[in-house]
Amino acid sequence: MFDGIAPDYDRLNHLMSLGVDRSWRRRALREIVDAGRPQALLDIACGTGDFAIAIARRMHPGSRITGLDLSEGMLRVMRQKVADAGLEAQIDCLQGDCEALPFPDGTFDVATIAFGIRNFEHRETALREILRVLRPGGRLVILELSVPENRLLRWAYNLYFQHFVPWIGGLVSGDKAAYKYLPASVQQFPGRRVWTATMQGCGYAGVRHKAYTFGLCRMYVGEKAMPAGTPPRPAGQSQSC
Repeated sequence: MFDGIAPDYDRLNHLMSLGVDRSWRRRALREIVDAGRPQALLDIACGTGDFAIAIARRMHPGSRITGLDLSEGMLRVMRQKVADAGLEAQIDCLQGDCEALPFPDGTFDVATIAFGIRNFEHRETALREILRVLRPGGRLVILELSVPENRLLRWAYNLYFQHFVPWIGGLVSGDKAAYKYLPASVQQFPGRRVWTATMQGCGYAGVRHKAYTFGLCRMYVGEKAMPAGTPPRPAGQSQSC
């Protein structure tokens, strides 16, 4: 499905969110980027690379980003965008499964998932696998669409996503079924309390949540705990992100 909609994916995302999706990504960068030092970052379900490219433009020049996605169609679009942006030295594109990541333990400082976690078949397996490849003190940052909790906003949201989104998505991409899947997948994703508890149950420390645009999007952040007995960093030394 994602291979089929890849050519129109970016255009439809920006159109159907009225461009607000860009601001959600920008706000998440504050939890991700430490411009004062090189970082190793894994962007999971990277899609066409919007988030990876935005991160690369803000990171320390010595940083590396690995984008990973199951869809070769999405990655094909991403590779072209990375080349057009002149970021081939900073961003790698890899086809793979987040439930069996092809990296050693403790490889990355940060892992990100922007609007992809709801598509995972076994989410807890993926969360534990991501935790494995994070370094102690590393961080997972998730952005995901959400159903507003306010009753009136929820009614308007359901009207828009269940009727307008499939119509315009089918008109532009030719695949109406794919854009029926979108609102259905958002509806089925756990609420903030359940998802926060799920991350904690999978071993993440300091789990926190922030809602954007009246709860249309939510950011979840969790960290890999430092080993017991790790001495505190000296004052002024940047912490692992």
